[in-house]
Amino acid sequence: MADSDTSQQRRLERRRLFKHTAAAAAGVGFAVSRASAEQAITAGATNGNINQSVAFWCFNAAGDKWSAEKTCQVAKQLGCRSVELIGPEHWDLLKKYGLVCALSPNGMPTAPFIKAFNNPRYHDQVVTLTKKAIDDSSEAGFPSVIAFTGYLYRDTDNPNLGSMSREEAADHCVEGLKRVVGHAEKKGVNVCLEHLNTRDNTHPMKGHPGYHGDNLDEVAEIIRRVDSPNLKLLFDIYHVQVMHGDIQRRLDENKDIIGHVHTAGCPGRGELDDTQEVQYAPIMHKLLDIGYVGYVGQEFIPTRDPLASLRQAVKTCDV
Repeated sequence: MADSDTSQQRRLERRRLFKHTAAAAAGVGFAVSRASAEQAITAGATNGNINQSVAFWCFNAAGDKWSAEKTCQVAKQLGCRSVELIGPEHWDLLKKYGLVCALSPNGMPTAPFIKAFNNPRYHDQVVTLTKKAIDDSSEAGFPSVIAFTGYLYRDTDNPNLGSMSREEAADHCVEGLKRVVGHAEKKGVNVCLEHLNTRDNTHPMKGHPGYHGDNLDEVAEIIRRVDSPNLKLLFDIYHVQVMHGDIQRRLDENKDIIGHVHTAGCPGRGELDDTQEVQYAPIMHKLLDIGYVGYVGQEFIPTRDPLASLRQAVKTCDV
């Protein structure tokens, strides 16, 4: 296929995705006021090439602790199409604002990245809750559910029992994920397995020492071993930068399995500004070049005014 034909096909795919998002919101009978639409144009994203999302937990935990409604209002004003990692109890609110939940939580009652698919001790619970999240997302018309490998401890409540080998943990991951992907295929929902960094030990949400899935190549291999079109990679740019760098090459290497993307400044998981080392505009252009048509979630931890920080991030990624 000629380069011009490929570019045209990608533009059409993005247009279809955005049209589908708008149609889904209209189908449930919710409308956005003209004033809100005009405000979105002037306050945030205007190009619309990158389908942007706001991670609720980052702003619910920051400073003035945004409510779900305020987060939806801001997301809409900035031209974002999603608020993600927000529970089903808030999904009617998302629909009120014409938004989707691009990435649904998996319902684990504790930190979901600790007890997960790499440990058969937790399989029954995590499989049950992931299937429930898949059902909820499918019913709401939302695209994806988050998943994690888990920590390497044989028993996370008693680390003295020792750790699994990476090979054993990977085998357990494959076994556990195969218990949910058939259900995901039937429901038309993606399960997105996230790579996390283990190097940063300064904050419980900036790094995850003990996490199994800290090597992007190993996480990608698990996904390919499961071999389901509905198991995807959650490519978190911040975590990949901390562990590996070479982001654009890694996007190329995994373009066939990427299902969701996260942002944050590095180091520190702060704003997408000129104090951090990742240049986000070229990375957004790279996502367009590889034909990525999914969502990019703003998942940084604000260190100053959250609204100004989010507006800056949205504009930075609006290439």
